[in-house]
Amino acid sequence: MSTQRTCQTLAVLVDLHEREVDRLNADVANKRITRERYVRNLTRLEQLSGGSGPSGAPVQSSPNASVSPVLSVNWAGYKQTVMRMADCHRLDLALLETELARAQGALVGAARRYTSFDMLLARKRQGAAKAESRREQKRQDELAFQMWCRQRASREPK
Repeated sequence: MSTQRTCQTLAVLVDLHEREVDRLNADVANKRITRERYVRNLTRLEQLSGGSGPSGAPVQSSPNASVSPVLSVNWAGYKQTVMRMADCHRLDLALLETELARAQGALVGAARRYTSFDMLLARKRQGAAKAESRREQKRQDELAFQMWCRQRASREPK
């Protein structure tokens, strides 16, 4: 395979790997945004849950205030629902963090492959440029030698 053809093939590979890195970067960014949203939601759910007392009733400033049993059961159900939702969010967050770690590993691998192909392409192009420079120098040397021979032949007495 010619050097030019090899460089073209490597350039296509570099482009493909660069696209893969860009895609994985976007995927990791989306996962980070989703993670931040889960963390914010968890914080808010914990605030909602913490804003009510042990039975679910809102924390009141006066301890003598009476609360109806039905209202207390309603508040307890609310608190239990909020706590279950927070537990589901924690589970989803743990799964998302696992996916995020996997995606970051894939991104690192893709970036390494991209870098190695890019470096290989640069070396091939540099080698091709050196070979072309050598060919051009050889051609110039041959022309100079021919000129020298012609000048020498024209100076010699006949």
